[in-house]
Amino acid sequence: MANGDGHFPSYAELRNRRDAPPGSAWGVFGADDELGTLNHLTPERVRAATGLVRNGEAVNLDLPLDALTPALIPTRKPVRHNMFGTNPYQRDEYLDGFYTQSSSQLDGLRHIGNPDAGFYNGADPERFVEGEPFLGINRFADHGIVGRGVLVDVDRYLRGRGTPIDHDTGQPIPVSVVAGAAREQKVELRAGDILMIRIGWLTHHLYELGPRERERNIDPLRCPGLEQSHDMVEWLWDNQFSMVAMDNFAVEAWPPPEDSPFVSDAERSGVLSRSGHTGLMHRVLIPLLGMVLGELWALDELAGRCAADGRWDCMLVAKPLNLTGGVGSPANAVAIR
Repeated sequence: MANGDGHFPSYAELRNRRDAPPGSAWGVFGADDELGTLNHLTPERVRAATGLVRNGEAVNLDLPLDALTPALIPTRKPVRHNMFGTNPYQRDEYLDGFYTQSSSQLDGLRHIGNPDAGFYNGADPERFVEGEPFLGINRFADHGIVGRGVLVDVDRYLRGRGTPIDHDTGQPIPVSVVAGAAREQKVELRAGDILMIRIGWLTHHLYELGPRERERNIDPLRCPGLEQSHDMVEWLWDNQFSMVAMDNFAVEAWPPPEDSPFVSDAERSGVLSRSGHTGLMHRVLIPLLGMVLGELWALDELAGRCAADGRWDCMLVAKPLNLTGGVGSPANAVAIR
């Protein structure tokens, strides 16, 4: 996890490296690593997280699989549930059109690559085929995602200052706001934390908009989220979070701005045509740093309970599908307090 002297490299140091793509953590967790930042979830940190369970309450962090209808983007349609029985006293079922990232979900390390550098740890995408476990979501399932979850309620913080988020735009949320919300909550951020950031977008989209407004809200889709900046990447990496999850579409603001610092060299030069992914921070967080991202998490109930008793941390468990070679998975996440 660190160099031989025990030093864990900062993002600034990674940007200056010459033995791998600049800004990458390739090799930091090992030349053959397939877990990325989940390596921060050490047995010691898992054991420590069990001490956060006080009253034994469990809070579901998943939306229903079919909650986002119509789909936020056409390629991730809601699941169709089919039920049948072989006799009047038995039921069975199957799913049609099960897109693993259509509701509360986790991005696997196969999900996205960097146009200039490639996929995490230099992985060969020719190996990304069904049934091949290499860099699949199955690696997360094998390792398990259990640790200290910390909720930072940016929505509550900004409303309290009279500057609520504009959920009908792709408003970027800078580091100063996220860090400021954490300070106001008096929550200590620690290495290995599973960071959850609530901005209230799902509440707005699902409960404050009517059906027609929801359709307009996704055509084209605009969603607030983390600002695309090296300051943001540095903060996320240097805090050594094991995972970052939010209650929005992409963790970061969508769509990315045209002046995003993460437009690839290939796109700037015209070698690669620009697309909806151009400028995404995803292309740094996942393939360069191996950072695990969670999207569309249901954080409202947890936020209410945390605000009521002033405890913003919990034991968090997420169990990805053990899908061999999977690109992503429903989060299957629960906070235990």
